[in-house]
Amino acid sequence: MFMSWVQMLLFVSLLFPTSVQSEIRHYSFTVVLKNTTRLCATKPIVTVNGKFPGPTLYAREDDNVLVNVTNLIKDNVTIHWHGVKQLRTGWSDGPAYITQCPIQPGRSYLYNFTLTGQRGTLLWHAHISWLRSTMHGAIVILPKKGVPYPFPKPDKQKVIVLGEWWKSDTEAVINEALQTGLAPNVSDAHTINGHTGPVPTCSYGGAYNLHVENGKTYLLRVINAALNDELFFKIAGHDLTVVEVDASYTKPFKTDTLFLGPGQTTTALLTTDRGIGKYVIAISPFMDTVVSVDTFTGTGYLIYNNTLPSIPTTMTTMPPVNATWKTLVFAESLRSLNSKQYPANVPLTVDHSLLFTIGVGIDPCATCSNGSRAVAAINNITFDMPTIAILEAHYYGIKGVFTDDFPGKPLMPYDYTGVQPTNLQTMHGTRVYRLAYNSTVELVIQGNSMLAPESHPTHLHGFNFFAVGRGLGNFNPAKDPKKFNLVDPVERNTLSVPTAGWTAIRFRADNPGVWFFHCHLEVHTTWGLKMAFLVENGKGPDESVVPPPRDLPQC
Repeated sequence: MFMSWVQMLLFVSLLFPTSVQSEIRHYSFTVVLKNTTRLCATKPIVTVNGKFPGPTLYAREDDNVLVNVTNLIKDNVTIHWHGVKQLRTGWSDGPAYITQCPIQPGRSYLYNFTLTGQRGTLLWHAHISWLRSTMHGAIVILPKKGVPYPFPKPDKQKVIVLGEWWKSDTEAVINEALQTGLAPNVSDAHTINGHTGPVPTCSYGGAYNLHVENGKTYLLRVINAALNDELFFKIAGHDLTVVEVDASYTKPFKTDTLFLGPGQTTTALLTTDRGIGKYVIAISPFMDTVVSVDTFTGTGYLIYNNTLPSIPTTMTTMPPVNATWKTLVFAESLRSLNSKQYPANVPLTVDHSLLFTIGVGIDPCATCSNGSRAVAAINNITFDMPTIAILEAHYYGIKGVFTDDFPGKPLMPYDYTGVQPTNLQTMHGTRVYRLAYNSTVELVIQGNSMLAPESHPTHLHGFNFFAVGRGLGNFNPAKDPKKFNLVDPVERNTLSVPTAGWTAIRFRADNPGVWFFHCHLEVHTTWGLKMAFLVENGKGPDESVVPPPRDLPQC
């Protein structure tokens, strides 16, 4: 991806610091349409500053970031800074109607947040409807000035953003699905830094090229910005050493394949030791159930300097689309670094023990073509979006916007991964779960087998959490906690729940505000697989939500 001279100067200043203070980073994001050609067809797409993927936001740990967003398209927009903890600054988190009303056409909003105690790779993306299919980009948070990486210093760094591409307008795709009540069409291709690579149906298919020098170490910051697809990532002939996920350092481990769900990031070291040659970079989807998926393999190329065009490309074999074992091995290999400088502060006591079942259902729909529509739910509750932001309603005490009675366990327990109930209809509501400030939470996320079991990458706003356990089948509260890893579990903000299985996470509710929790498959978010945690203020201003900014958008 190309950087402007301003971005280049900023990046150089970050790599070669001259002082030790944190700084204020200013960015200007203008949301515009840009005609873009992929798969031999041109369409207007929603972009930031006319770029796809959008500009990379560079900063350092503890920097204050100010991003002025101006909306010059006909749709409402918001931007979510995915994985940024937003300590007390929920007004800048971005999910529409959860923490803010959208930025209306012709209006602007200044997002203002501090990257407190965070370093690594994250992403930003639109957080309303399906606009994030093309409106997304990377966040690179370098360590504090003078603080080294806890791994060998790389010679160079590269950002690699993975995505999906539809020939059609994605807003039309989801609107048609909502009108018919059926599942939306899958994407037509996968992209690497916005390029699909060559495809059989298009003689011209631009590809991303990663040019490298022999004998160097590259830090690859890989981001899955896809809407609905979990993805495998490989570079032919090269292993990768994972050193960080979701902006949290890990114990290094070597692998030939990365696995990322939508919203997840993986930072890995690449050693270029092959001398010369052209090697394929490939991404392909994972889906181990009957759900339709875009099976197109996106490709790019790693090219050593001085490689002649006549040298053939070294190819690779991708995992099968249903390679569950590959995803489980990758997940089990992830461990927090848990060093003296970067400890894994896992809550060892639990104030709230929660069980959330997640899956899809079928509701009646008089206006849909077949009389019913697909929905999704947590604890059989499909989330209804409010018409004003929940955080605003909470802050000002506005009644009738939400209720705080979200159930901490299924209202009617059943065999979640076995024989399913015959009634597939869900309940509806705008419900939140209330947490006292600084309370500790253990949440077991249980996938169910309604209609079709499926892997669900789930994302929690406002916090990192520790993935203390996972398994297939139904969670056993008597046996499974005995196997929890409370020493060095991986720390993340987005985590895949295995198909017909469960994951257990723990976190401390030390961030007051309203924090969205949802499946990061956009189709499931649209269908209602979402809820929010309301964390109450603590004692005094340092434990309370900051007042809303004057330019907070109005509904």
